[in-house]
Amino acid sequence: MIVEYIRYRIADERRAEFEKAYLRAAEALGEAEQCVDYELARCTEDPGAYILRIRWTSTKDHLEGFRRGEHFAAFFAEIKPYVESIEEMRHYEVTDVVGRGGAAPTLYEWAGGAEAFGRLFTRFYERVAEDELLAPVFAGMDPHHPQHVAAWLGEVFGGPARYSTEHGGHRHMASRHVGRALTEEHRRRWVALLTDTADEVGLPDDPEFRAVFAYYLEWGTRMALIYSGPNPPPLPDTPMPRWDWGITPPYRG
Repeated sequence: MIVEYIRYRIADERRAEFEKAYLRAAEALGEAEQCVDYELARCTEDPGAYILRIRWTSTKDHLEGFRRGEHFAAFFAEIKPYVESIEEMRHYEVTDVVGRGGAAPTLYEWAGGAEAFGRLFTRFYERVAEDELLAPVFAGMDPHHPQHVAAWLGEVFGGPARYSTEHGGHRHMASRHVGRALTEEHRRRWVALLTDTADEVGLPDDPEFRAVFAYYLEWGTRMALIYSGPNPPPLPDTPMPRWDWGITPPYRG
């Protein structure tokens, strides 16, 4: 992933048309597979100053893929009159200095922290042991497994990096599913039982939290199904996945 920043200086009488031109140009960005996302920002203290931020899959994909691809002509036709107004146009790498402020709690905090996730998975695996379909899958389970899964989901939802530091992170979790031969029936039952358990133990039931919770369960269980199958992909050498509120922050009344 690479970030391109383009800084513009636009005269007052051209600002309205400049923004309209980028609205039209954005259609090409939205169709380009090399473009991750984009935004055009206007300075509040100096309204003639604009910054366009575009995240590309890579610098090469931008310069060789997008610029030589089918969508560039339409994009450039809209912004060409403003090229002379560019003050800077460069690619930047994101550093390790990244985080979030306190305007909204993490999913981990909203759910109730370590205690809530521990309560959830302790009760969940009690129910798994009584479930006709899932009990055989988890026969001989490590007695600490509920705590390990609680640490995993807690970290994914923005909590401490316990699973990464104590249990091997994303690669280790994926490896635990290799060769398990899970089925779609197993997956659906796991999701349904965990969702019911979340209700039982009192996890937040607001639509915003539960939407993200369901989103993660669908993603996570489908990935588990892939790794447990006959031809699993290589184990990931990537950081832990991190889930956030996305489009809809928590409702505070």
